[in-house]
Amino acid sequence: MFKILLIEDDKTLYNEIQERLSQWSYDVYGIKDFNGVMKEFIKINPDLVLIDIQLPKFDGFHWCRKIRAHSKVPIIFLSSRDHPTDMVMAMQLGGDDFVQKPFHFDVLIAKVHAVLRRVYNYSVEQQVMVKVWNSATVDYVKGTVQNDAGVVELTKNELYILKILLEHSNQIVNREELIKRLWDDERFVSDNTLTVNVNRLRKRLEDIGLGQCIETKVGQGYMAVEKETNE
Repeated sequence: MFKILLIEDDKTLYNEIQERLSQWSYDVYGIKDFNGVMKEFIKINPDLVLIDIQLPKFDGFHWCRKIRAHSKVPIIFLSSRDHPTDMVMAMQLGGDDFVQKPFHFDVLIAKVHAVLRRVYNYSVEQQVMVKVWNSATVDYVKGTVQNDAGVVELTKNELYILKILLEHSNQIVNREELIKRLWDDERFVSDNTLTVNVNRLRKRLEDIGLGQCIETKVGQGYMAVEKETNE
């Protein structure tokens, strides 16, 4: 699991970024004392640094210079300023990317993935252990689905079926494909057993209000519905 040091003094924004990155199984750390950024950096030894340019005491450029004197860790700058010189300065000081505020979180996450992939030959698909689906957290390690209504535990077959469906959200996954995937994973499921498992999965999800999000497409297969958000 990668460690990310987020040097951001806006507490609301920090919390939002931390929450989004944690959904991708990243460990996110912040700064309590902006006089001691380097002390925290050395202590945490992060794999990636996200740093705002406008900070208390010293700006992000100052801390980038300090970090670069000790480490080649990838650095992504965040800035609400739109001066072209800021981006030029960030790159000249050894920054790996630059994200202009306000930004869409999907853009920031994509840039984090890209930098980690480039520097560490990291594959996002191999590392994702948590999936957010309709405001619920699907934990593939714990085998749970959790939202504000509660938490449900899934069997291995139920979890794997849900994982396959979520890989193709809002698309029909035919029964043959599901059975083939389960067979390849040494969890053989017959046609009748598949029906039973999907029905059990749906029933478990009903306990937290998500039962209707697994739809049966008669004569075709099943679909995990991803509700649209306003984000």
